[in-house]
Amino acid sequence: MAARKLTDYERRRIENIKRNEEMLASLQIQSRISQLSAVTKRPRAQGKSYQRSPQKKQKSNSPVVLRRSLRSQGIPPDSSTASGPKDNFDDNSQPTDRKSPSEPIPISMRDAYNGDIDIPNKKLIETIKGFDDESMDKNSVLGDRIEKRKASGTVNLESLRLEPDNIARIVPGRILNVRFFPTNNVRMVAVGNKYGNIGFWNVDAPQEDGDVIFLYRPHSGPVSGILVDPFSVSKMITSCYGGFIRVMDIEKEMFDLAYMSEHPIFSISQRPHDMKSIYYGEGKGGLGIWDLRAGKSSALWNLHEDRINTIDFTSENCNIMATSSTDGSACIWDLRKVGAHKPKSLQTVFHKRAVHSAYFSHSGRFLATTSIDNNVGVLSGANYEDTSMISHYNHTNRWISSFRGIWGWDDSYIYIGNMERGVDVISVADKKLDFTLRSEHMTAIPCRFDAHQKEVGMLAGATSGGQVYIWTAS
Repeated sequence: MAARKLTDYERRRIENIKRNEEMLASLQIQSRISQLSAVTKRPRAQGKSYQRSPQKKQKSNSPVVLRRSLRSQGIPPDSSTASGPKDNFDDNSQPTDRKSPSEPIPISMRDAYNGDIDIPNKKLIETIKGFDDESMDKNSVLGDRIEKRKASGTVNLESLRLEPDNIARIVPGRILNVRFFPTNNVRMVAVGNKYGNIGFWNVDAPQEDGDVIFLYRPHSGPVSGILVDPFSVSKMITSCYGGFIRVMDIEKEMFDLAYMSEHPIFSISQRPHDMKSIYYGEGKGGLGIWDLRAGKSSALWNLHEDRINTIDFTSENCNIMATSSTDGSACIWDLRKVGAHKPKSLQTVFHKRAVHSAYFSHSGRFLATTSIDNNVGVLSGANYEDTSMISHYNHTNRWISSFRGIWGWDDSYIYIGNMERGVDVISVADKKLDFTLRSEHMTAIPCRFDAHQKEVGMLAGATSGGQVYIWTAS
């Protein structure tokens, strides 16, 4: 039987199908679909340094991050659209063949480094390795070592200056944490941003050297905390909203995975005498203790009704801890008296809105709280029973990090940002705004601060545009 002759319509249809198949083949659509399917089905990798907390519910084997947007991947926006000082880094995304920071495995510093050339990464490693060991005397009494690390003294506020050389844009996007390395010989600043980046700025490196800013991405979500070991600056602990706590180990050149939670981690801290335990705030008001040596959680309490924004300890009694929470309260706890069920605080101060920070003064005599109810609270007295509220405008918009007042180098002043691109200095004795640091060089609103532990008068302020401004005493 003779084959039926095709009509013109059928012939054109077959030609169109063939042409479409050739186009799909040229675009490698099928192979990409297969790759995506394999990614969503593959089991989660297990890192050697990760051990699941016994209190935690078993997690599924699905990937940690499912969304594929630029923001969820931590890819920063085009730096040409950001304001502020000129960038010293490349904002391009990481090469796709590197390990993802969303995977629960250790990541090498080379893989986390934001660049294709490894020379700057090696330079940062060598710089941190070269820090003096004068603050690492392991033979002295622990209490003496802690005291030696603390800069103390009253600063002349009018002597504080902001020089153009002490301004740099370190990371793309909003900075959530800023921290000085506790060293005398080299001024080094570490910051964490909303994209999961950790940026380092070697302030003392010659500008013509070129390698003064180093950008890494060890996290897949906003960086919620940075801790630098005062007895071994080659180790730095960071946490993120993605539920990871990582330890940057310069000797191993790795961002090790210390802990992973199924809940966001909003804050981390360490007691002054104990560098082997991490106190972390996770989820809706939970606080846990992670033992780095044992690789497990040693305690877990529900202390607040909402997220814990900061955790702090006194230097005089490391059993006394303060927490601030979005539930509108700041609490003081005695760790020796916190039971497993219904923990009871030693003292609680209530604000009308979320409390974004609660920090002890250097002597431990005062506690300063910062809330978006436009108040800075100061707790004092033998048992912190006296509370004073100092009016301060703390409203920031959705693009600017919340204000957090910090102590300087004694119990006299609290430093906090303002919406007019200045730094307000609140006098504790007078219970009012005493002074405002201003400079023509400050072009953005400083939100998060850190006072250098060893140099009186050195104050770092970080902005939501990725800049860091360092004030120094002249």
